[in-house]
Amino acid sequence: MLLVDETDENAATSENQAHPHEPHGNGLASRLNWLRAGVLGANDGIVSTAGLVVGVAAATTTTSAILTAGISGLAAGALSMAAGEYVSVSTQRDSERALLAKERRELRDEPDFELTELAQIYVGKGLSPATARLVADELTAHDAFTAHAEAELGLDPSDLTNPWQAAGSSAISFTIGALLPILAILLPPVSWRIPVTFVAVLIALILTGSISARLGRSNPRRAVLRVVVGGALAMAVTYGIGQVAGVSGL
Repeated sequence: MLLVDETDENAATSENQAHPHEPHGNGLASRLNWLRAGVLGANDGIVSTAGLVVGVAAATTTTSAILTAGISGLAAGALSMAAGEYVSVSTQRDSERALLAKERRELRDEPDFELTELAQIYVGKGLSPATARLVADELTAHDAFTAHAEAELGLDPSDLTNPWQAAGSSAISFTIGALLPILAILLPPVSWRIPVTFVAVLIALILTGSISARLGRSNPRRAVLRVVVGGALAMAVTYGIGQVAGVSGL
């Protein structure tokens, strides 16, 4: 009898505890999304700043001019990314809050209808009507608002998007990415500046393209090819513009 009790207790414990190697819930997806956004922000910083400093370096060998252009591009790009991300995520957060407020009103004014609606959602997921109703009853008794927010809206009321976090993440990732071409163009001797920058940037793009593809579970070769070709084309175009500007004395 004691053995049966211990077995039941162990089974209950295993049901209530997630396996330490198997993360569950929305937290993992959220972290992956932020990581993917950070990689893409770094990629933008690499490409846009590399194009800028390569173009200036093609027009002049003056270190101060190249440094000024690189730092200006870094600051402008980071602030632009942060502002754009803040506005975008703030709009998303406002929409989420409006949807949650509407759900609260519906739960207050029409609780029976909302309970039936929740049960129907689980019927649509494959549960039998009786089981779906039981699940809806128990979830409603535990936390009706959270249950409806997650099932109907796909939102976790305690984990809404944060515009400040998004803005800061974008600015930091862009800055880190932008520092690479700035250092690559300034540290080598003058005659090696542009070749070293081209190689360093392309290697960095291979890494960011591969990471973003793995996070998105897409084909790494295609992702790497896209970012490498795009980055190389951007530097080639700005290099050509810089050459023309330098020769013409603009």
